[in-house]
Amino acid sequence: MPDALGRRARERSTFSNAPAEVEDLRVDIMRAVRSICPRWLAEQADDLTQVAISRILDRVRATNGELELSPGYLYRTAYSVVVDEIRRRRRLQEIPLESEIVVVSKDGDPERLTLGREVGHAITQCLSRLAPPRRRAVTLYLMGHSHEEIRALLECRYKRAENLVYRGLSDLRACLTKRGIRT
Repeated sequence: MPDALGRRARERSTFSNAPAEVEDLRVDIMRAVRSICPRWLAEQADDLTQVAISRILDRVRATNGELELSPGYLYRTAYSVVVDEIRRRRRLQEIPLESEIVVVSKDGDPERLTLGREVGHAITQCLSRLAPPRRRAVTLYLMGHSHEEIRALLECRYKRAENLVYRGLSDLRACLTKRGIRT
């Protein structure tokens, strides 16, 4: 009956580290790794096989060769190596050098960030120079409130809220233009 590795099960009581046994072990581990490995990690199957073989040989040395290398043990070792590699890559968020993926910084372009800070500072200064009713109306408008919401928050007529926003934005544009910022 075939085992988890797709071969006829053969019991190994001890491991003698002979070249023929190591080659059989490598073939078995390679088969297990390839059956477990996701497609995006398939190119690394040889490396993962080497890691799995190293783990098994370390374990054999630690038990003085008394370790039983059952097909289930080999499969579990291959499985743990693949899972460890997946976890490591997720932790590092590794991107291969030959990838065609364009990486965009979450922070954006430094020049654009600096310009954004300068514009934000200029808007804040210009808003502070507006008349208080216009400043409140424009601030609410810039926060995304509609004219109706501004009317309710400022407790005034709709037309007055609309005029405060319109005139306040006009004053804000004029102030920003004087500072050399195009709107």
